[in-house]
Amino acid sequence: MFSSIHLIADATLATTEAVTQAVTAEQLQTISLTTSNVWMLVCTMLVFIMALGFACVEAGFTQAKNTVNILFKNSVDLSVGIISYAWFGFNLMYPGEFNGIFGFKEWGIQLPTDYTSLGYAGGAYTYWTDFLFQAMFAATCATIVSGAVAERIKITSYFIFTFFLVGLIYPVLGSWHWGGGWLSQMGFYDFAGSTVVHSVGGWAALAGIIAIGPRIGKYVNGKVVDKPGSSVPLAVIGVFLLWFGWFGFNGGSVLSADAESISLVLVTTTLAAAAGAIGGWVGGYILFKRYDLGMVLNGILAGLVGITAGADKMSPNEAILIGLFCGIIVVFSAVTMDKFKLDDCVGAVSVHLTCGIVGTLAVGVLGELASWSQFVTQLTGVAAYGAVAFSASLAIFYGLKFTVGVRVSEEHESEGLDSHEHGIRGYTITYDN
Repeated sequence: MFSSIHLIADATLATTEAVTQAVTAEQLQTISLTTSNVWMLVCTMLVFIMALGFACVEAGFTQAKNTVNILFKNSVDLSVGIISYAWFGFNLMYPGEFNGIFGFKEWGIQLPTDYTSLGYAGGAYTYWTDFLFQAMFAATCATIVSGAVAERIKITSYFIFTFFLVGLIYPVLGSWHWGGGWLSQMGFYDFAGSTVVHSVGGWAALAGIIAIGPRIGKYVNGKVVDKPGSSVPLAVIGVFLLWFGWFGFNGGSVLSADAESISLVLVTTTLAAAAGAIGGWVGGYILFKRYDLGMVLNGILAGLVGITAGADKMSPNEAILIGLFCGIIVVFSAVTMDKFKLDDCVGAVSVHLTCGIVGTLAVGVLGELASWSQFVTQLTGVAAYGAVAFSASLAIFYGLKFTVGVRVSEEHESEGLDSHEHGIRGYTITYDN
């Protein structure tokens, strides 16, 4: 009798312990999901702040007579980009099972069939957080183009291009790697988007520059004519807002709240930016024999773009090397652009395209993945993204050029877009009589 009672007691105790362990495991999963999801949302907010950073940089580096136009574009392209990405871009970029080149799940965003928060993305974050975080990246890609073609592009044509860039070009190309497509299967690595985001935006910007042409009076008798920006302090504020936002851009790309990984990524990101500033300082002095603040600022952004592909795979010293090299190369890239009469108002192509390529190739040269085979894979990815992003963007720009037009009139460009297209000026100084 007593043995039976002991058996029953032991069985009850075992069952109770099993239930307790099961409940505890589920609770731990929920806590982990909540922690990671909150981190992802914080990073989403940081990436969102980058839109303000881009607006400040672009407004600061361009002429005062076009300030309202710049701010209008940066305010609306974020909205156009988010809507187009929600409508069809997100499901082009993450179509699920597809042929590795092109796939589409459905229109709009809605919870997947049989969705559970603990079952989605390994229980790291929710579906809604996933969309919002990715939408901020997509909008960032579009903003790169804005600064390159500023002061002479028709605003309606710009928004039409943004719609297709964020809704179609960027998501399809993104699916090749982040959506599990053919480059992902090949072993291509781009942690947070040196190529997927920045180079794609840079190729699109280069296509726009070619299709639209330089600003009136930018290149005269073989000389580059400087067109002073409206506010150097505003440009500085913008760059530091971008640096601040990059903590979310790269830190959120860990896709969890893993303490060690996040810490390393933020350290390499910071070191690359700091080294980029020094590289821009040195490069500017070598070429111009002066302490060029603009090159220091672009050097910071160059270092950030360069480290983005391998921020989780580089040591601190390697991050410094990448940032320093990108900070120097961005100066020479900007000068080369002018030699070919490619008018880039803010140096977007040099920062995002040139340094995006350098950072992506660096994954095959430095860090944990460094090898000849990885370098070849990285080079393949760079070439594929470049060929499609540039040709598709060029086709859209020329399509717009020969239909609705892409350039404002000479009168509007000369006198300023603010007064003609918006009816107000960005800077108004009045004096009492």
